[in-house]
Amino acid sequence: MQRRRIEAYIDAVAGALELPIAPEHREGVVRYFELAAQMAAVVAAVPSGVADEPAPAFVPIGPDDLPVR
Repeated sequence: MQRRRIEAYIDAVAGALELPIAPEHREGVVRYFELAAQMAAVVAAVPSGVADEPAPAFVPIGPDDLPVR
């Protein structure tokens, strides 16, 4: 997603919610949305079908818990 579109989205949503964003926080908010857009693109790239269901609970694991290949 392009930065200018992210900034326009942030401005629109913040205005609709009457949520002030301090100038010193704006860059961090924009960076977070850039990161979130990148993560969403990764998830959207995975094919899924109508029979696919979300996991009932997310359980994080550490590097030591990964399966050995």
